[in-house]
Amino acid sequence: MRLTSEFWVAAYLRRCNGEGAFAVLRRRGAPEAGAIFVRVDRLDGQTAVFGPAPQSEVGLEGERLFTRLHKEDWIEPAESEQRLQKQLVFDPDLWIVEVEDRAGRNFLPLID
Repeated sequence: MRLTSEFWVAAYLRRCNGEGAFAVLRRRGAPEAGAIFVRVDRLDGQTAVFGPAPQSEVGLEGERLFTRLHKEDWIEPAESEQRLQKQLVFDPDLWIVEVEDRAGRNFLPLID
């Protein structure tokens, strides 16, 4: 059974903040199954954007998996904003979580 987006985001925010990162909900999406995107800011002018992994990569028991939405490890904040805006045009029901962490930790289950 897969957790709702609303429940998953609430747990993710608690985890990030519990680990010493600062995480906030920037945009609330569809409560049941809205796609979740995470923007990580290292606070040094570098960011990364993560989104849902392809459906072919679904984890065990419906675990949400994520992938980096760019080839580079880190991108400029303006570029990360552009990527998020493109996603919003495609899917207005998505969630956006902002994480600020100087170490660049994302706390996400990632695919390679």
